[in-house]
Amino acid sequence: SGGPHIRSSQPEMSLQVVLLLSAVLIARADVGVHDHDLSDEPHYKDGVHNTEYDHEAFLGRDDAAEFDELTPEESKARLRKLVPQIDTNGDGFVDGDEMRAWLAKQLRKYIYHDVETQFESNDADKNEKVTWDEFVNTTYGYIEEEDFEKDPQFQQMVNRDKKRFHRADLDDDKALNKDEYIHFIHPEESPDMADIVVDESLEDMDKDKDGFLSLEEYLGDPGLDPDTGELPAWVDVENKTFHDIRDLNHDGKMDRDEIREWIMPTAPSHVHDEGAHLIEQADTDKDGKLSVDEIVDNHDLFAGSQMTDYGTLLKKHEEL
Repeated sequence: SGGPHIRSSQPEMSLQVVLLLSAVLIARADVGVHDHDLSDEPHYKDGVHNTEYDHEAFLGRDDAAEFDELTPEESKARLRKLVPQIDTNGDGFVDGDEMRAWLAKQLRKYIYHDVETQFESNDADKNEKVTWDEFVNTTYGYIEEEDFEKDPQFQQMVNRDKKRFHRADLDDDKALNKDEYIHFIHPEESPDMADIVVDESLEDMDKDKDGFLSLEEYLGDPGLDPDTGELPAWVDVENKTFHDIRDLNHDGKMDRDEIREWIMPTAPSHVHDEGAHLIEQADTDKDGKLSVDEIVDNHDLFAGSQMTDYGTLLKKHEEL
């Protein structure tokens, strides 16, 4: 966030915290910065696959909950009607590209719904636009000059978000409409915001200010494992990731284009992985695509029902 480089025992989370740079100020407004997972559920619980993750990824959070209230027969019928929306080329099958596009659509729908809630809370005069003053007052409250003098990091955080706010104001009317507000809160969702996201990342991580990220800057200060006294195991993984994936031209450092691909990947890995997982699990004839019957026959993978959702059944029992 706007403060020091945070490092934990799990590198991907800390790297996301560094890159989604408004986490602290958004938290003050009682809203969150998302890491864009496909579900609020963990994909695995105690090493066991959790189908609730797949349900939320495939249907979206709200519709997944709605399916949980259906009978198995109703759930199958709804799924059968849903497939044509996913099968965009109309050939009667859902292939990998169509599955990934559908999952990405569900994710964007969740992001936009969440931003809508934030937008309404910040739009104090209810004119369908959020000014910088409205955002500051809702997020920080009234700021005195001495607040900056006491805490330079706080000033840096505010200044950073002011710069991002103005970059998101595409029509330059000194206020953000809902589309612009999405770019402000989730700049990684907008190509127009790529440069400023890269700038923010370099500001936090480029310690020698040469405009690149070295391996050491990418890793940060991992510290030693308190149990072994050695570097954490994830360091070797991230070292390999840096050389094999991040440093695309293999010159030993990440330039702006490589940083952009890291922060704003053209093919988000979680969408790709979940799409491949769903097809692999339901592809009975192993032709690399799903028929309507394969999706319906595997409805437990794609959607819940009263029969499959134990939590819902338990809740209903407790309410009796």
